[in-house]
Amino acid sequence: MCLAVPGKILSTSGEDFARMAKVSFGGIIKDVSLVYVPEAGEGNYVLVHVGYAISIVDEVEAVRTFEILEKMGELEELKPGTGAP
Repeated sequence: MCLAVPGKILSTSGEDFARMAKVSFGGIIKDVSLVYVPEAGEGNYVLVHVGYAISIVDEVEAVRTFEILEKMGELEELKPGTGAP
C-alpha cells in the first residue's frame, strides 16, 4: 500500500519546479520535492507521497500519524535502500 508519510522540513534549496527539501522522518533524512507545496518552508511538517510533499500538516497531527504508522509497521520503505515515501 502506498501511504503519505509525515515528516519535518529541515532545509530547502532550489527555486520554482526544482525546489527541494531535506525532510526528516523520525531521524531518517530524505530528499523531497516541494513543487506541490511552494509555500512550505523550514520547520513545517509535510505529508510526503512517492518523494513529493503534497500538503503541509499540523505538527501534533504529523507526530501522532507517524507514531501510528510506525506501530503498524508501515514505515519499512523509509529505511535506506528501500525507496522513498
